[in-house]
Amino acid sequence: MNLIDWRELYTANRAVIEGRPRPERSGGGRAGGAPGAGPGGSGLPLPALAGGAPALIGRLGAGTAPVETPPADTPGGTWDRMDHGGRPVYVYTPPGLPDDAPVPLVVALHGCTQTASTFAAGSLLDRAADRHGFVVAYPEQSREHNPQCCWNWFTAGHQARGGGEPAFIAGATRALVAGRGQAAIDPARVFVAGMSAGGAMAAVIAATHPDVYAAVAIHSGLAYGCARNLPSATSAMSRGVGDPDALGRAALAAMGPHARPVPALVVHGTADGIVAPVNGAHAARQWLVTNAVASGVDADAAPTTARERPTPGGRAATRRTWTGPDGRVLAEHVEIDGLGHAWSGGAPGGSYTDPRGPSAADEIWRFFAAV
Repeated sequence: MNLIDWRELYTANRAVIEGRPRPERSGGGRAGGAPGAGPGGSGLPLPALAGGAPALIGRLGAGTAPVETPPADTPGGTWDRMDHGGRPVYVYTPPGLPDDAPVPLVVALHGCTQTASTFAAGSLLDRAADRHGFVVAYPEQSREHNPQCCWNWFTAGHQARGGGEPAFIAGATRALVAGRGQAAIDPARVFVAGMSAGGAMAAVIAATHPDVYAAVAIHSGLAYGCARNLPSATSAMSRGVGDPDALGRAALAAMGPHARPVPALVVHGTADGIVAPVNGAHAARQWLVTNAVASGVDADAAPTTARERPTPGGRAATRRTWTGPDGRVLAEHVEIDGLGHAWSGGAPGGSYTDPRGPSAADEIWRFFAAV
């Protein structure tokens, strides 16, 4: 199998993020026989990937940046490193947290070729933590487990409870809740979020450990169980899944005796050229079905839909929210106009970030805080 020309893929994605015309792909044609328009008749271009191996899988060429660590103590708060299961977890604790009450924890999963440092710097989750008073933990993938530091979301060995990367991430989370960090963590307010491959792994974590995480946020990711190997991952990234309702039932089955509703926020851009935008709709539908069945309510009820105008310099978005009879949110899908494969409202020049809003960090915390 050929490797991806990562520089070419990054250049094309950067062009979308910055609103420039997408460069022509060298060599002509599209990988893997993918059609020229996105699924569902969106007309959006699909990823120009050499050999059909998607970026979220980590079959990339050489030359990525070395693994970095987050900065030392910053003016806003402090960084700590915790080693768990042979991999590091970097923990950001904001200043001014209460001494007499436990605080929320957000576990944040980076994307391919990213590190805890680059994801923290680009997502601005730490600044949201400063404003809202929660701790952020950044588990970091190692090159030993994936040469391009991707979470292995697409393989069966990392999609079940009790082993693989779900066990590492959940185990590190439990260690923090048990008191390994600076702040006391409220076990009822522990959340997981991720971007790209990290978003896909966040879906896995929510399905396999609903007893650990109260809610999940999936940014530019995919539905749980949409792939079990490399070919199916390529297909899912390009075309979405055939039956998101079946994946919703599969996610509920993966919860086993811990089955419960896990409210899910899905954020996706309409111009994502790496993970086709239809994946956002499919991930939202999957979690709607999972949570509706777990709650004993109708999964086919219509969502409330709001068209949200952009702030100056930002992007417009469409928000669809599904709630149960008691008013609790089951799933929410925020679809952002013209956003490529990038963290919305991130730091300028960051790794896979688009500084134009809406702010994904604030959206995610708003959703988690309301659970």
